[in-house]
Amino acid sequence: MSLPSVVIPFVKASACGNDFLLIDSSSVEGAQAPADFVALTRRMCDRHEGVGADGVEWMYPHSMADVEIRLINADGSEAEISGNGTRCVAAYICAERGMEKITIQTGAGLKTCVLTARRESDYEFDVEMGEAAVGAELAVQAGASMVYGIPVSMGNPHYVVFVGEFARNWQDHAAKIQHSSEFKHGVNVELVAIDGKHDVKARFFERGVGETQSSGTGSCASAVAAMATGQTESPVRVHAPGGIQTVRQEGNLVFLRGTARLVCRGEFFLS
Repeated sequence: MSLPSVVIPFVKASACGNDFLLIDSSSVEGAQAPADFVALTRRMCDRHEGVGADGVEWMYPHSMADVEIRLINADGSEAEISGNGTRCVAAYICAERGMEKITIQTGAGLKTCVLTARRESDYEFDVEMGEAAVGAELAVQAGASMVYGIPVSMGNPHYVVFVGEFARNWQDHAAKIQHSSEFKHGVNVELVAIDGKHDVKARFFERGVGETQSSGTGSCASAVAAMATGQTESPVRVHAPGGIQTVRQEGNLVFLRGTARLVCRGEFFLS
């Protein structure tokens, strides 16, 4: 049996259970693959017929940064940024080039990732996420009920809803919020339970993916909304099913600290 001759090399990485495929865009062009990165992303992210991931971080050279990335979600939609995906790319650049301070151009601007710890394939980075824009409380129609939450922009849109506990069917509730007409370009939904002055618990329902084990920008939005409403103080540890990330504010800037792990390297057969 001969294997297909046209393949796409990839590295799979995970940040607190939020998994991504990292692909050098030049490898696709060199393999004369389909120009439609959207369709290719959907195929590769399929957890039964493909490799399986929450999205693909397509990597490009950039004159003013160490790398430029374009994030396409598992459903083929494009997103401005993923904090976790950016950290995964930083881990890859660190492993490949031996760098400890990595600049990454994202759809939400330039992000700087500073390595704070490393143990084999596990990395920890402190990332300057830029400024957060926190809006006034917004009422949203979600099915038959009204929901009250805090809109936050981390370069991508979020809607943070504070809850006492997570309902068994919280995903259905989050999906109804996400499809509200209030959000013309979609929104990432965070359900957040306060667990002290420096701790919150969070659940994430992201655009183009659905439920995720973790979210970098979602953790930032959750913490910033909690701080803005006087319920927590910096730094804030955000506890999610995939792990803990720490968010702090320094003046107007938001910083995110968390881990990323390089999982495997492989080739995706195009034919």
